[in-house]
Amino acid sequence: MTQSEQKILVANTAIDTLIEKGKIFSGMKIGLGTGSTAMPAVKRLAEHIQNGDLKDIKAVVTSFQTQNACQDLGIPVYSLNDKIIGGELDLAIDGADEVTPDCFCIKGGGAAHVREKLVEYNSKTFVVVADSTKAVETIGTKFPVPVEIIGDARIAVTNALNKLGAKCVLREGVRKCGPVITDNGNQILDCTWEKPINVAEMEDKINSIVGVVENGLFSKNMPIVFIIKADETVEMRNWH
Repeated sequence: MTQSEQKILVANTAIDTLIEKGKIFSGMKIGLGTGSTAMPAVKRLAEHIQNGDLKDIKAVVTSFQTQNACQDLGIPVYSLNDKIIGGELDLAIDGADEVTPDCFCIKGGGAAHVREKLVEYNSKTFVVVADSTKAVETIGTKFPVPVEIIGDARIAVTNALNKLGAKCVLREGVRKCGPVITDNGNQILDCTWEKPINVAEMEDKINSIVGVVENGLFSKNMPIVFIIKADETVEMRNWH
């Protein structure tokens, strides 16, 4: 099974299971994530809406990519600030770049982690879908932790992150000269450490730096994780 096939299988399994077990139902306010695993989940949700299994689903999206997909698929999109949403969601579903056995995550490979965290930290239930390559034992040494920053604070923030043991690289654009600019108009420093980090502690330390908007460590709202294994079975972690 290819990685793309794994992503579709785990996304479909997650949506179908959440509906079957009553965690997704008609009338819900649902946050929809960004990236190559989140998109199959959005499509599967749309199929259930089109089939009549779900009605009156209100979506809050985490990026222009997801907004475009919802518009194409006929899923109504709202802002967290809309009165009908009221700043709170029933459930959010998204992918991840790394997931530990304790369900700590790195997100932000697609530069959408600020909006993802806004949505997922304001959801009663957070769900992550991931293919087998995303399963890790520790975080910090391999996949970089993205830190979204105010551009004018780049050097000051880099210095502060260096003091936390991080090696920082400014994320450069593809087919664009210069840095990646996020949907929020900011820049990203990708950070790695020589040794694994304490995820919850480091999330707070990074966010205490003046000039940091948000980082891609997710430790506050522990997700239910659907992750596909090498034998093509889907494991559920932190199901409750």
